[in-house]
Amino acid sequence: MTVEIRTAAADERLAALRPIWHYFGAPFGPEEERAARMLLPEERTLVAVDGGTIVGGASAFELDLTVPGGRVRAAGPTVVGVLPTHRRRGILRELMRVQLDDVHARAEPLAVLWASEGGIYGRFGYGLASICAEAELRRPHTRFGREAEWPGATRLVTAEEALTLFPPVYDGVAAETPGMFVRTVEWWEKRTLADSEWRREGGGELAFAVLELAGKPEAYAIYRLNFSYDDGVPTGKTVVIEAMGATPTATAAVWRYLLDIDWMESVEAELLPIDHPLHLLLLEQNRMKFRVGDGLWVRLVDVGAALAGRSYAEDGGLVLEVSDEFCPWNEGRFGLDGSTTKAAPDLRLSVDALGSVYLGGFTFADLARAGRLEEANEGAVARADALFRTDRKPWCPEIF
Repeated sequence: MTVEIRTAAADERLAALRPIWHYFGAPFGPEEERAARMLLPEERTLVAVDGGTIVGGASAFELDLTVPGGRVRAAGPTVVGVLPTHRRRGILRELMRVQLDDVHARAEPLAVLWASEGGIYGRFGYGLASICAEAELRRPHTRFGREAEWPGATRLVTAEEALTLFPPVYDGVAAETPGMFVRTVEWWEKRTLADSEWRREGGGELAFAVLELAGKPEAYAIYRLNFSYDDGVPTGKTVVIEAMGATPTATAAVWRYLLDIDWMESVEAELLPIDHPLHLLLLEQNRMKFRVGDGLWVRLVDVGAALAGRSYAEDGGLVLEVSDEFCPWNEGRFGLDGSTTKAAPDLRLSVDALGSVYLGGFTFADLARAGRLEEANEGAVARADALFRTDRKPWCPEIF
């Protein structure tokens, strides 16, 4: 029997999410259902149907993604999954086929996602575009080399207050950080500040802290306190969900606050940028267990529009010859202004390799060392890196 891939009907949207939820081993609760109904565009949710049974699904958020020098419209594929009863039948490939065709038809130059398994999405033209990290610090080793002086005040707030106080700080950081995206009020309310039992994973409830200067929010932290006690000694941990500041001083101060919370033996954080300032703030950086892994994956759906949508560190011509088996409309030679050309190429590379350098997470020299591109003109790799250079690594602080 042929499996049909199609847009989910209104009464199928939640069922489309259940294949991926099967792997989480947790119930799909009312709060998750409400968030899905509010945030996932109905017309972008796909189902794979076998004999009347939904066996796979996929959807995509509509994002305004920060890229070097500006913002580009992007699809954010999410909740992609196929039940284990139907694995290895090409269903995922067909879901990706329909989804990317739809992204292209909507004139969205990019698709960006978090991969549950890194080996999956390269087949469909996605390239690893950023590295993120998790860190763990024990309280005795959290001293800064230079203590942060903060003239303002810190206070705990409710989720309702956070909904007003946190977005201005986030918006300022997101505007200059490749890989971050615009959050709507609904996104803040239903995702970032949501605190369902499933999200807690047995830990404490979310806490929200804001750092203010002259009554203006300059930094915030979202965290959990997982309390425990052993032999009369506190052994709990502070779990940092998200923390950022509008200035370097505010960033240092909010982390000083988190590192100093009493009764906690350690501080843990995930989804940190690899160039996080803690590396240079801590007195004993080697005491921080800093483990890295893959972050965002980027797929250029329209190579010309994507190249034209970002800025470059200096002026200069460069011709890229791009190969793209899965989306053949991208095959060709492109200038950095997005135009196609018949001029001789400077570099030859695949679309997934171009995705890896697009946000500045990797360099063309990195690709060359990995054998992932061909330098057609001597010096083209160095010239490309000078053009694509960014002053900060891409970062997305949440999985979507």
